[in-house]
Amino acid sequence: MALGRGSAATYTVGASAVLCLLLLAHAAEAATYTVGDSGGWTFNTASWTRGKRFRAGDVLVFKYNPSVHNVAAVSAAGYNSCSAPRGAKVLTSGNDRVTLARGRNYFICSFAGHCQSGMKMAIVAA
Repeated sequence: MALGRGSAATYTVGASAVLCLLLLAHAAEAATYTVGDSGGWTFNTASWTRGKRFRAGDVLVFKYNPSVHNVAAVSAAGYNSCSAPRGAKVLTSGNDRVTLARGRNYFICSFAGHCQSGMKMAIVAA
């Protein structure tokens, strides 16, 4: 039995609509977290992650005074050594939004001595 004209187009539009709905549903599931809650991004924020389940696509909001802190996204090596290598993404607005990638995400303050004093955080996003 032959299909009528427009059948392929109708199928494509329907498939596109389903795909859009799935993408919107995924975006709607993403959570937004303010790092450190009301205290913001500061020293000893690492414990703030306890009890939270992070997912890829969730957004972290780092609030801090940019004249005394920053946020550097680093590798595990940068996290462990408290150093932001050349080319690391360093945020300085004081109200930064970071979308978590699947897997391990590491953040430090790269101001001298801050990471060593506990201003660092490791998050695993499922």
